[in-house]
Amino acid sequence: MISIVVPTYREADNLGLLAEAVDEALSGAGHEYELLFIDDDSKDGSEEICARLAERLPVRIVVRKGERGLATAVIHGISEAKGEIVVVMDADLSHPASAIPAMLDRLQNGENDFVLGSRYVEGGSIHDDWSFFRQLNSIIPSLLAKPLCPLKDPMSGFFSFHRADMPEASLLSPIGYKIALEIYVKGEFDEPAEVPIHFSDRQHGESKLSLKEQLNFIRHLARLYAYKLRPGAGS
Repeated sequence: MISIVVPTYREADNLGLLAEAVDEALSGAGHEYELLFIDDDSKDGSEEICARLAERLPVRIVVRKGERGLATAVIHGISEAKGEIVVVMDADLSHPASAIPAMLDRLQNGENDFVLGSRYVEGGSIHDDWSFFRQLNSIIPSLLAKPLCPLKDPMSGFFSFHRADMPEASLLSPIGYKIALEIYVKGEFDEPAEVPIHFSDRQHGESKLSLKEQLNFIRHLARLYAYKLRPGAGS
């Protein structure tokens, strides 16, 4: 079984579209799955929408009270997941559900143990309307993280792995929104890979990226470097 974990906050307009896209990608390929929304108490109708979707699709929603944050929502979702394989993706429709089967193939055939949907490998692309500044805002963090991760798009929020390979909760201390890098570094995966995706702009709602989140990423990166440089790391 595959668990698709999607952190949400005020993404009501996107939930139905994402659920249909995931079902088309996975049911057509014969995969049994669950679509698990982890909602930070949006109070925007998300619960009611998921209840209607659940009448015909394997959708469920978990609403967190008193806690917010994409990274912790993902960790919570993985702990709630029922599948042997976990796929994490955004709710804003920027990640193509059609890429999930290719990610699963690499995990299920044993070729790889951590698979990213990547904008920066051959065949990957980004939305044509991205400004030069926005592209830099993506590329520079990836370069800063390069010594921690050999992948070309470590900032991707679209990734998959076997749930049994999830690092222990006591090791995790994410800040901000780049949870893939946290899980990759502390899970110490041996065979990572990337599959190309086209990264689209969100269709509804507002971006959660802010200067505060960018500063949080720098703090998070410093923590990860400290983790990798600790005595005994990687032994």
